[in-house]
Amino acid sequence: MLKHFMTLCAGAAFAVVAATPALLEAAPAGNPTKGAQVFARCAICHSNEPGKKGGVGPNLAGVVGRKAGSTTFIYSPAMKNAAFVWTPQALDAFLTKPSAKVPGTKMAFPGLSNASDRADVIAYLASKK
Repeated sequence: MLKHFMTLCAGAAFAVVAATPALLEAAPAGNPTKGAQVFARCAICHSNEPGKKGGVGPNLAGVVGRKAGSTTFIYSPAMKNAAFVWTPQALDAFLTKPSAKVPGTKMAFPGLSNASDRADVIAYLASKK
């Protein structure tokens, strides 16, 4: 009986893990100090201090874990209707090429081609609650 119970438990645990692969994805490893330096380019349009109004782009404080297009900023219809949360993986895809991740976004920036720069910026943004 115990063997049968343990088999059921192992199967249930496997089902939970298999059903949530996004939870197992590793966030890109990045250096937040280097990310602050890269973010200086972004700061032309974006603020990242809690409570501060955004500029040409939305405030990015607390962006990691937030639903896309969900702050008081005036987003494009494409971003407003984007049905995803800003996970590190979603941010990496967006920062690679914004128009590919969210076709119709107002963000004119073409993207960051350097994976290390993207990982560093994401680590920096994750530190800005």
